[in-house]
Amino acid sequence: MWLPCGCTSKYVASSFARRTLASYLHVSGRSRCNVAAFMPEAAGLEGVSGRAALRELSVSNSESFWAAVARHRLCWSTPFHTVQDCDLSRGKIKWFEGGKLNVSVNCLDRHVHTCPERVALIWERDERGSEMKYTYGELLEMTCRLGNLLRRHGVKRGDCVTIYMPTCPLAVASMLACARIGAAHNVVFAGFSADALAERIRDAQSSTVITVNQGVRGGKVTELKKTVDTAMQSCPTVKQVFVAMRTDNPVTMTARDIAMEEYVFSYHDGDVFGCVADIGWITGHSYVVYGPLANGATTVLFESTPIYPDPGRYWDMVERLKINQFYGAPTAIRLLLKYGDQWVNKYDRSTLKTLGSVGEPINTEAWEWYHRVVGDGRCPVVDTWWQTETGGICIAPRPSDPDAEIVPGMAMRPFFGINPVLMDTEGEVLTSNNTSGALCMAQPWPGMARTIHNNHQRFIDTYFQPYPGYFFTGDGAYRSEEGYYQITGRLDDVINVSGHRIGTAEIEDVVNQCPAVAESAVVGYTHSIKGQGVYAFVVLKKGIDVQEADLSRQLNGMVSEKIAKYASPDFIQFAKRLPKTRSGKIMRRVLRKVVESDLEGLGDLSTLDDPAAVQEIIQGHEKLLSKNRS
Repeated sequence: MWLPCGCTSKYVASSFARRTLASYLHVSGRSRCNVAAFMPEAAGLEGVSGRAALRELSVSNSESFWAAVARHRLCWSTPFHTVQDCDLSRGKIKWFEGGKLNVSVNCLDRHVHTCPERVALIWERDERGSEMKYTYGELLEMTCRLGNLLRRHGVKRGDCVTIYMPTCPLAVASMLACARIGAAHNVVFAGFSADALAERIRDAQSSTVITVNQGVRGGKVTELKKTVDTAMQSCPTVKQVFVAMRTDNPVTMTARDIAMEEYVFSYHDGDVFGCVADIGWITGHSYVVYGPLANGATTVLFESTPIYPDPGRYWDMVERLKINQFYGAPTAIRLLLKYGDQWVNKYDRSTLKTLGSVGEPINTEAWEWYHRVVGDGRCPVVDTWWQTETGGICIAPRPSDPDAEIVPGMAMRPFFGINPVLMDTEGEVLTSNNTSGALCMAQPWPGMARTIHNNHQRFIDTYFQPYPGYFFTGDGAYRSEEGYYQITGRLDDVINVSGHRIGTAEIEDVVNQCPAVAESAVVGYTHSIKGQGVYAFVVLKKGIDVQEADLSRQLNGMVSEKIAKYASPDFIQFAKRLPKTRSGKIMRRVLRKVVESDLEGLGDLSTLDDPAAVQEIIQGHEKLLSKNRS
C-alpha cells in the first residue's frame, strides 16, 4: 500500500519547477540576461527587468520575493498565511507560517504526475561501468515501500531515524521516506567510527537505525554493520536496526536487526547533475538529494573515490553519464591536479557546461587548472560559499549577467535574498570596500537553520550573540574594491579537512584520553591537497618514557577509531609545555602562527605566563619539519 500524496492539484507547482538546479548555474551561457529563463516567477514582480533589479528586490522587499518563489516552486497542501516572522537579535526564525507541505511529495510525486519515466538518480557504483538508473516513478515506489515499512515497525511523526549508509539509492529513499512520514533523519557519514556514530545516535535520541551489511569505496570493503553493532553497545535507546545488503556477504543478525529486501530497477537515459558529495554531509543533502529532486533533475550518486581505480574516475564518469554540471570539492581538484592533465584529456568532457566548487575556498592554481584543463577553458567555474547552517548556496559568481567577470578563488556575489555584511572587532558594520572582517548576514532567508536539536540556547549563543541583530557565520571574509566577497577562513576553532569540518576540541579530547598524555592543543594549517591539515601539540605526563614514533602511531589510531581517519593529525609535535596566558588559557593563536611559519605575526606575547615556551615550540617545529624532509 502506498502512502498518500497529500498534494492537491490546486497547489501543484507549474511546469517550470521541473527545471534543474543547473538552470541557475549556467545562466552565463546565454547571450543576454533573461531573468525569466531561470526564474519565471520574476515575470510577476513589478519593476524587475534584469538580474541586478531582481537581486535588489530580493533584499529590499524580501517578503514579496520569497512569497513568489514559495508559491510557484513548491507544492503546498495548505497555503501559508504569513511569509516570515524573524528577529535575528533573538534568534527567532519563522517562515511560511500556517503552510503545510511535504518535501518528499515535492521531490517525487509532482514529477511522477507528469514524467514518471524521467531519470531521477544515476548510481555511480564503486565498480566502474556498473551504473544503475532509477526513474522518478521507481524512486517514489521505493520511498513509499520503505515509509510503510518504517510505519509498520512503529516509527512515527517526530521520531528521529539515524541513517548510516554509503551514498546509494536506498539511502536517498530512506531520507525521503522519513520526510514522508514526518520523522526526522540523522544522516551520519559512513566513514565515522563506532564511537562517533554512537555519540550522534545518542544526541539525536534515535530508536531506529538504517544501515547496510558492508560499504564499498575505492575497492575496499568497510564493515558498516559491524560498526553499528559496536555502537549499539552504548546506545540503549535503539530498538531496531534495518539492514540492507550492499554486497552478497552475509552478516550476523541479532534480535534487534530487521533485514530489508533489495530493490533493483531498469536503466533509462536522462540529463545529469553531477554532485560528487557524500549524502552524509550537507552538500549531499541539498545538492544530491533534495535540491535536484525538488527541481525534477537527474542526479548522480557517487559511491567511489576520485582516484579509484585510477585518477581518471571522475572524467570517465562524465563521459559515460554525459554529465552537464559537475560539483566537487577543492581538495579533490588539488589531488587530481597532481596526477597531471593526461587523466583528464583521456576522456570526452564536451557535455560539461558548468564546474562547481564546494566545501572550502579553492586556491587560484586549482581554479585555473579546473577551468583550463577540465573545462577546456569554456566552462565557468562557480566557487560557491555556504554552510550547513545556511542550507544552500549564499555567495557565488553565478547567477549574474552573461558578460560578468568571474575572479578565480572568489565566491564573489551574494545570491538572491542574501544580505552579507562585514563586522569589525567592535561589532560595527564595515561599509567600505577593500576591507576584511567577520562575515555576518543582516537579514534572514528561508533556507537558514532554525535551531540546534534539543539545544536552542546554544543556537542563539553561537550564531546571534557574537553580533546582536546579525547571523554570525564564523567565517572571515574580504570585500574587494569591486564589492566581491572572498572567504578568508574560519574565525573559530574549526578545521576544514577535505571539506569535512571538525572541531579542534573533539580531536584534543581523544588525544587526551591516552594515559601518557598530560594535555594537547590542535590547530589547522594550510595543506596543499586537503585545504587544511591537522597539527597536534602534545605534552606528556612526567616520568613517561616512550618512543615518540610509537606514541604518534597510537594517537593517530585513537583519533581514527574514535572520530574518523580524516581527523588524524598529519603532524604530532611533542613539547615540554604549551604557551599559556597567566590565567592558564592555551594560546592557540600563537601555535597557529608557528605552524604557518609566520613568526613575524606572533604579535604581543606579554600576556604569556612564560614567553620562553614559544621559543621551545618554534625549535620543536623546525626540528619536526627537518625530520620529515630527510
